[in-house]
Amino acid sequence: MIKKLALAAALAIASVAALADVPSSDARQHFATIASGDVEQLMRGYADNAQFNWVGGPLDGTYMGTDAIRGAWEKFTKAQGQMRVSVDQVEEAANPKGASVTANVVFEGKQPIRVRYMLTYRDARIVSETWQIDAKPAKTGY
Repeated sequence: MIKKLALAAALAIASVAALADVPSSDARQHFATIASGDVEQLMRGYADNAQFNWVGGPLDGTYMGTDAIRGAWEKFTKAQGQMRVSVDQVEEAANPKGASVTANVVFEGKQPIRVRYMLTYRDARIVSETWQIDAKPAKTGY
């Protein structure tokens, strides 16, 4: 009985640990895809009912659903072109219902943009995204 309980506990811990590894990797891939300018690839990560809060800059606003989010990304990628990205201070929290990831991200295209990023995942899809432009002058890396 004790062995069964220990095995069940170990499996539960391993499941949560495995779940915790995926969101930060997905977030890093999301940032890289933004930098690539590939909107079609980018949109594959969103749940149908996702919400995107863009705070600051010319695209400031709340975008509900994938059509609205696609429109925001199309405007952004057209304006910026292909970019380099640097990511720092990635943190995540996860449980069986979902996960959240925060990070400091700098996108360098026509102009560098410093962003505090917050992503929430459910069923391995983005359901909530916040792009908070940091008013401090952008520089390479954080």
